[in-house]
Amino acid sequence: MEQLYLRGLRIVAAPLSFRIGIAGMKIAIAIIFLWIGALKFVPYEADSITPFVANSPFMSFFYDDPKDYKSHLTREGELDPAKRAWQVSNNSYGFARGLGTLELLIGGMTLIGLWNRKIGLVGTFLAFGTPFITLSFLVTTPEAWVPALGDAEHGFPYLSGAGRLVLKDVALLAGAWLVLVATARELLEAQRGSQTYGQPNRVQLSTKTAGS
Repeated sequence: MEQLYLRGLRIVAAPLSFRIGIAGMKIAIAIIFLWIGALKFVPYEADSITPFVANSPFMSFFYDDPKDYKSHLTREGELDPAKRAWQVSNNSYGFARGLGTLELLIGGMTLIGLWNRKIGLVGTFLAFGTPFITLSFLVTTPEAWVPALGDAEHGFPYLSGAGRLVLKDVALLAGAWLVLVATARELLEAQRGSQTYGQPNRVQLSTKTAGS
């Protein structure tokens, strides 16, 4: 039994297993950014991020009327023509499309990293930086916490659905960092290999010098 246990550990710890894990993490990061980025072009997704953007000191200036967002929120699947018109005038959809384009770019570059390390490095670096913005929503967005509507459990540390959605970016942050480290190591090893390949053989040089 112990031999099987140790054999299993060796398989998991093998270099091939590590490379598979890093490739899987690249694909996972790409799926998150590509899928959610594409959804930013759909009104319901643009509506859902309104509280985050309207309360963010880094993003609220993109909206024309960020202070009036609460009276124009809709539920997923709901169509309210008046609220939809306000979102249009607020530039909610213009901002969402811009953000979606950036997320598609990050996801695409991260996925290309399976074949091109340098492009993947840039994409993963951007993927690593994004959670610092999104996690700040836990501080700036009131809707990230359960509201005080009568129940005893509200406010910190009781995350709402929106807050739980944001919290997942902790894993994205850690995963992107692991991919960054692995990619940087691969690029350095490739650089060292090319330098070694380009240097003349010292043994051959010394032989030629002795025989001359």
